Amino acid sequence: MKIDFVSDVSCPWCAIGLNALEQALTRVAPDITAQLHFQPFELNPQMAAEGQEIVEHLGQKYGIDAQQIANNTEAIRQRGASVGFTFGIGKRSRIYNTFNAHRLLHWSGLQGESAQRSLKHALLKAYFTDGQNPSDNAVLLAAASAAGLDVDAARLVLDRNEFAAEVRQAEAFYQQQGIHSVPAVIINDRHLISGGQPVEVFEQALRQIAAEA
Repeated sequence: MKIDFVSDVSCPWCAIGLNALEQALTRVAPDITAQLHFQPFELNPQMAAEGQEIVEHLGQKYGIDAQQIANNTEAIRQRGASVGFTFGIGKRSRIYNTFNAHRLLHWSGLQGESAQRSLKHALLKAYFTDGQNPSDNAVLLAAASAAGLDVDAARLVLDRNEFAAEVRQAEAFYQQQGIHSVPAVIINDRHLISGGQPVEVFEQALRQIAAEA
């Protein structure tokens, strides 16, 4: 199977969905195998470099108050824990621009599926677990190092603004395909699973699509 995982590194449900999907893939192996490709989506493409305080941002974007945000944050933390992802308590206070993270992910994909998946996990951990700024080049390079990538090559990608056009093109493509929220899991270019679904939902969908094929 070909699986395109359309997501943003500042999307908590993408972290949950990725872990759930990977656990589902483990359950269906070795009968079903898949190649996982990470595709870019920016929740806040106009976000300034310095970011925005998270309660202020979510309040403006969704019209919810601080208590609702706290309740949602705790619910997300619990869902993350259920699939083995740790949301750091009190670690994340701002929303940031993620375009450079997507450029680095595009580059890592050219190094192979394993490299890109490792970087994706490192970036999600940096932001959600450790509360770091994913628009900071130092954070991005540390994630590249954690993923076993060539840090000097990664630095050149960031410094030279490489793969900006490719990321913009991919973002536009998925928006034109009707993707307006993430995670969006597209299987074999035909089947769409939306949201950070439970492991069982992903497993059932994978088995059904494989059977139909």
